[in-house]
Amino acid sequence: MRKILVWGDFSFFLGFWVLVVLHVHLNLRAWAGMAVALAGLALWLAARLQLGSAFSLKAHARTLVTTGLYRRFRHPVYLFGFFAFAGVFLVWGKWVPFLCYVLVFSAVEVPRMRKEERVLEEAFGDQYRQHKAHTWL
Repeated sequence: MRKILVWGDFSFFLGFWVLVVLHVHLNLRAWAGMAVALAGLALWLAARLQLGSAFSLKAHARTLVTTGLYRRFRHPVYLFGFFAFAGVFLVWGKWVPFLCYVLVFSAVEVPRMRKEERVLEEAFGDQYRQHKAHTWL
């Protein structure tokens, strides 16, 4: 199931990417957007893979992952997924869809991050609070 979700995310991103890139003029903004999108995608997929068996669609506290990207970031999947798509919007150069994306991301993903933090704090207590104090987002 996890592999399907990783490949599903990748396929959606790739499809969105192709639709945008085929309809833009390649200028400095587009090249910068490509760099942001590709770096975001690579880190997004790395974060997903680093979760291993701890990955789930619902917030569960199976394992507290504190290595790899999770050593510095509490939510690298969300963070780098955001940058992957933000880069595509930068390539596209349309600010209204980008602002809509930011609003939808904030409305959907930020509450998910908060719920995950509550679940992990309940399950791992001080260990999670200490991890949280030394990580960003």
